[in-house]
Amino acid sequence: MATDIRLKESLPEITDAIVETYTQCRRINHLGHQPLPSKDAVVAILADLMDLLYPGFHRRQNLHIGNVEYHAGDLVDKLHDQLTQQIARALRHEYCQTQRGEDFEATAQQKTVDFLRSLPALRYVLEKDVQAAYEGDPAAKGYHEIVFSYPGVEAVTIYRIAHELLLRGVPLIPRMMTEHAHSKTGIDIHPGAKIAEGFFIDHGTGVVIGETCDIGKNVKLYQGVTLGALSFPRDPNGNIIRGKKRHPTLEDDVVVYANATILGGDTVVGHHSVIGSNVWLTHSVDPYTSVLLEKPSLRLKGPSPTPAPQAPSFQI
Repeated sequence: MATDIRLKESLPEITDAIVETYTQCRRINHLGHQPLPSKDAVVAILADLMDLLYPGFHRRQNLHIGNVEYHAGDLVDKLHDQLTQQIARALRHEYCQTQRGEDFEATAQQKTVDFLRSLPALRYVLEKDVQAAYEGDPAAKGYHEIVFSYPGVEAVTIYRIAHELLLRGVPLIPRMMTEHAHSKTGIDIHPGAKIAEGFFIDHGTGVVIGETCDIGKNVKLYQGVTLGALSFPRDPNGNIIRGKKRHPTLEDDVVVYANATILGGDTVVGHHSVIGSNVWLTHSVDPYTSVLLEKPSLRLKGPSPTPAPQAPSFQI
């Protein structure tokens, strides 16, 4: 490889210019002796959790009732150590200035054990999600196909893991998890959303579910659906007021079709309602309501039709 040594001599100057920004742009660097949670470690934790929640579907094969207890025990032990370390890092970063002297490792271990205790109940919820996918998609050939290949199931599973951690006061890591799912599936679910069992996202790409959404049982969304905020409340100084309900509520057995947008914290979609494709909804609707756009007027343009050939006429 041909290089010009004179150009390479400018690299220290470039380095100095970059390092100078580290004191000016402090919001986008973390310089200290306490490490942040590792993105690679969080992704590895998710992989272990998927193995534990869906045994036999992911990395480890040839599992049976005789060896699955050993497999699960090995994963639980590994997850205990990994989660304790990563949660301690997140807690220390979040609270080291306000909770000086706290034993963050001990707090992290307790949160980890509490989270691991929630996994049996979580599997019952996930089974209902997978069942909802099978019952809601006539193209599904079976439950195993859904677990193997449906991005909506993967995104919802990771959301449910992240939500359990968020409920236990774990900072940073839940959002890291759901954004990993977002990057893989195109489905963006905030870990703070509340979603009941039997939830199914069909196709999924482009779905957005905001932090303060409340979603009831047996709700089905199609691709491109946005459950978002209508506006952001601000204080007298113009700063966003955080923690307010700003995303909609969907009651039980609601279906929302592709590319519909439902906005606002006061917006409630009543149970057993249907929201049609491309609908823009910013107010509540009663139960058993169908909200549909009027049939659009289509204009078809094409080449002028070629006249049909005339049959020759013969005179006798």
